[in-house]
Amino acid sequence: MPIRALKPPQLRLIHQVALHGQLQLAAEALAMTQPAASRMLAEAERQIGAPLFIRQPKGMEPTEIGTTVLRRARVILREMASIEADVRALREGYAGSVRVGAVTGPAISYLVSAIRQIKEDSPAADITVDVMPSRDLLMQLSAGEMDFVLGRILPEFDSDGFNILPMSDEKVALMARADHPLARARLVTLTELVGQEWIMQQRGSPIREAALAAFASVGLSEPDNIVNSPSLLLTIAYLAQSNAITPVSREVAELLIQPPVKAAFTIIPTPQPIRVSPYFLLDLKRRPLSPLAKRLRDAVAQMSRSPIRNAAAL
Repeated sequence: MPIRALKPPQLRLIHQVALHGQLQLAAEALAMTQPAASRMLAEAERQIGAPLFIRQPKGMEPTEIGTTVLRRARVILREMASIEADVRALREGYAGSVRVGAVTGPAISYLVSAIRQIKEDSPAADITVDVMPSRDLLMQLSAGEMDFVLGRILPEFDSDGFNILPMSDEKVALMARADHPLARARLVTLTELVGQEWIMQQRGSPIREAALAAFASVGLSEPDNIVNSPSLLLTIAYLAQSNAITPVSREVAELLIQPPVKAAFTIIPTPQPIRVSPYFLLDLKRRPLSPLAKRLRDAVAQMSRSPIRNAAAL
């Protein structure tokens, strides 16, 4: 029988004999009887075609061939232990890959804290997060490219295909630079705001549409002076250099204004709150989640009852 037919139990026995120097102690370490260990070692030596140990009164010492086999056996045993650990980590959700997506508000409110929770005991977990509009999220979820998303259910998608957990609505804040002429006002009406310069997301985005609906609700047309951009980074730069106002999720505004970021922006106070339609935690019924994805989804779901919204609470 060729050497490659050596089995893991034989390799473990060879390792234990070299470690303890006595067959009896090696057998005890492996929970075997000494006769069974003796037969297993004899079979390994027969397969190799040479003695692996010199039997001496004081114990057993590896032969030259035994030393070579032992060195290779230890490498194999370490790799087998690594495989076992890797498989166990994957099964228990402490390793692997997960890709999730969210609209901006819940990405800040829920995902950041949930990911930090997972990473505390699973530093090797490979987690990818995409922040994008609900339509793009649902398209990628439906195509199986994401494990779960935090977004809004749109009519062109069949909601029967999703596991759905209601989360929250998204509050809109009107943000401007801290020394904006309206920054010190106790309340600013929409009538006062309609003539201001604005920078907004592209038409059709929920936050922009919620802001425009607020103007319409008091009989006002939408502002005339608008710069359009989906880029939050460009919006921040534009606000910093102008008197423009932008509608953003309240989570974004608070993240920028509160410690530790403490950017020089402010929220313009309005008489009535502006809200976007609720978002949901969604995953596909037809696609079971991996253990890691399930751990992350469950962490998000648990936080839905008391979302963490500011850096101090993180």
